[in-house]
Amino acid sequence: MVAPSRQQQRRDSSEVQLTERVVKIRRVTKVVKGGRRRGFSVMVVVGDGEGHVGMGLGKAYAVPDAVRKGVTIAKKNLITVPLKGTTIPHQIMARHCASSVLLKPAALGTGVIAGGAVRAVVELAGIRDILTKSIGSSNAINVVRATIDGLTQLKDPTEELAKRKGVRQA
Repeated sequence: MVAPSRQQQRRDSSEVQLTERVVKIRRVTKVVKGGRRRGFSVMVVVGDGEGHVGMGLGKAYAVPDAVRKGVTIAKKNLITVPLKGTTIPHQIMARHCASSVLLKPAALGTGVIAGGAVRAVVELAGIRDILTKSIGSSNAINVVRATIDGLTQLKDPTEELAKRKGVRQA
């Protein structure tokens, strides 16, 4: 059996009540004939606190427009995170560009031990107890993408056992 692809793990945003958090606002400029054209690039993370999280990068000439675009894109990119109680099922290391993120399950009551960008993603995903370490580049956009990649790679232990038992019986 093939593991579900990223497309199959996406969820419809109309099913869940989402909260949004702006992770990073960058002021960008484009040099044109008449001078510099200023704009904004905004990284937004949305989640329902129950295992659904997504991220989006919105770009516009005004911050509210960029945030609105980022939220729309994030809602389209929702993924489901397998949770084991209040933590994740297993340790995972994920990488995007020069940013690496280590996500480790933690005991009940530990809390979220994470930096800014990772904390936003993990809290909106509904993970209450986790240990994280961000290694390499601290670029917030790459750290968020690495965290989302790591959460996408997590596997539910019960589903994996069922798959393996199904393969042995065949």
